[in-house]
Amino acid sequence: MLERPATEEYAAYYEGYIKLVPEGNIIERLEQQSNIVQSVLSSLTEEQANYRYAEGKWSVKEVIGHLTDNERIMSSRLLRIARGDQANHPGYDQDVLMQSHPFDAYTVADLNEEYAAARRSTLLMLRHISPEAWLRKGIVSDNPASARSIAYVLVGHELHHLSILRDRYAVDVPL
Repeated sequence: MLERPATEEYAAYYEGYIKLVPEGNIIERLEQQSNIVQSVLSSLTEEQANYRYAEGKWSVKEVIGHLTDNERIMSSRLLRIARGDQANHPGYDQDVLMQSHPFDAYTVADLNEEYAAARRSTLLMLRHISPEAWLRKGIVSDNPASARSIAYVLVGHELHHLSILRDRYAVDVPL
């Protein structure tokens, strides 16, 4: 089991996400989340997936698209840090990424496939990270970040958005 990261392993911005992560094996948590998201997506109609709970808010499809974008970005950071890259990994603007890509044009099946592929890639990478590599630190947006803290952020960030889908979009998400 990978221990929860210490506060000096990540920027204060990520504290809320990391606190959401229950105790347990982080890789198993990522697998469980993948199963939940894929199951939820498989249960949605196109109309349900295009739903926005308020004007100007993302659709369900865009929320899943955002999770997929975040997965790719965070996995890249985690890989580079785990392997000793000391470069400063810049932040990203989720709204710019969302404006630049038409997730609402995806079918639910396409979104499900893309999300699943991104998560599977992350899981395959994580299964081969050595114990010492999990503890390596790099820099993300001018702040220290360990490889393990990024894995925890991935889980916590997704939990945050799944809770929003459940609470604001009335999507049946078993958390």
